[in-house]
Amino acid sequence: MEIDLDLLMMITLFGMLLAIFAGIHIALALGATAMIGTYFVFYTGEFYEDAYMAASQVGGAAYELIRDHVFMTIPLFVLMGDFLSRSGAAADLYNLINKGLKGVPGRLGVATVTGNAAFAAVTGTSIASAAAFTRIAWPEMKKAGYNHSFALGSISGSACLGMLIPPSVLLIVWGIITEDSIGKLFVAGVIPGILLALLYATYNLVRAIMNPELAPEPDKIGDTSRLTKTEIYSGFSIIALIFLVLGGIWGGIFTATEAAGMGAIASFIIALFKGMRYKGVVESVIDAGKTSAPIMILLITAGMYSRFLSLSDINTIIIDAISSVGMNEFSVLLMMVLIWLVLGMLLDSISIILLTVPLFIHLVPDINPYAFAIFGILAIEAGLLTPPFGLIVYTVKGVLTGSNDNVPLSTIFMGSIPYWIMMLFVMALIYIFPELASWPTKFV
Repeated sequence: MEIDLDLLMMITLFGMLLAIFAGIHIALALGATAMIGTYFVFYTGEFYEDAYMAASQVGGAAYELIRDHVFMTIPLFVLMGDFLSRSGAAADLYNLINKGLKGVPGRLGVATVTGNAAFAAVTGTSIASAAAFTRIAWPEMKKAGYNHSFALGSISGSACLGMLIPPSVLLIVWGIITEDSIGKLFVAGVIPGILLALLYATYNLVRAIMNPELAPEPDKIGDTSRLTKTEIYSGFSIIALIFLVLGGIWGGIFTATEAAGMGAIASFIIALFKGMRYKGVVESVIDAGKTSAPIMILLITAGMYSRFLSLSDINTIIIDAISSVGMNEFSVLLMMVLIWLVLGMLLDSISIILLTVPLFIHLVPDINPYAFAIFGILAIEAGLLTPPFGLIVYTVKGVLTGSNDNVPLSTIFMGSIPYWIMMLFVMALIYIFPELASWPTKFV
């Protein structure tokens, strides 16, 4: 008995989405959908034989994926960021940038953007950046009398740099799913990431010049503190670490996995220099494991799901459906962006990639894959700022609540909107000028 592929499509997509929105964990939904769907692909009426064939295909996909050494990249980069955050090196970096910008209008906002861009280069996660800089930058801004919406908007918006500037966990996941070079994806994100960071910093600078009451100069309230030698060495060590990791990848010295290992070792040395002891090291390793393990499980089930999509040839069905309604490339991309923005209000970024990218990459075959990756990451990250369920905004709100700062959620969203617009602007630039992301990949 042959199963109709259109019916299989409905079972796969709508059934899986229904399960996810009903509260079933996305890993379970992906794995179950892959197993059930593959069973129907090989359906002959013999239950045990069909189930064995489906289990062999799905299990084989999971086994092949988990054996790939690129899997080590995620926990190593997460561990690198955790060492630096827990040891206090990230706060030193912020203080170094802050003091270095003395006299610049809106310098705390500019320092937050710059610090987040640098911190992104050693953490790779926007949620971690949002939580860290809410604790680091918000007290300084509050003390200086910054407008709450302006201050928290800069923290929320610049946290998105964590998923664009390498080493980004999202870029690693994207590379694993699409089988593109992770090293090239890292390099592809550099120029768009720097461009977005410059836009953010310029926005803070211009707003502070136009309305100084939004961002009072900290020195006017008697801020005469000086950097210690430890803070200076610690801050510059992170900058050196960034050059080690990214320069090694760009120069062809390291693969992405090797760079992650070197970064983890270097950050461990920095943490020891900062005074981290055995207990802190153990806690960092455990936290990195807690962060990485769910991602690994998601990637394994996503590999199973991708195998099912390949076996059922659903991609062809979708392409034929789009062709039948006469949608051009721009219309298809616009549809993708709308889907990403909506999903960004409901799901985390990794889940969105796992759900959509295996299907979407076949809909725009003429676009450079690395430019498309950066385009997609920007759209997905914009979803994390989109009202009313932007996850980054809720992260900032959660940290504020924990520190007994009662700032309305709407205030944070209002401050985040300009950054949301700038992200979409850079996304449009990538579409118009894909070379912004694609040309550096030629040198790796």
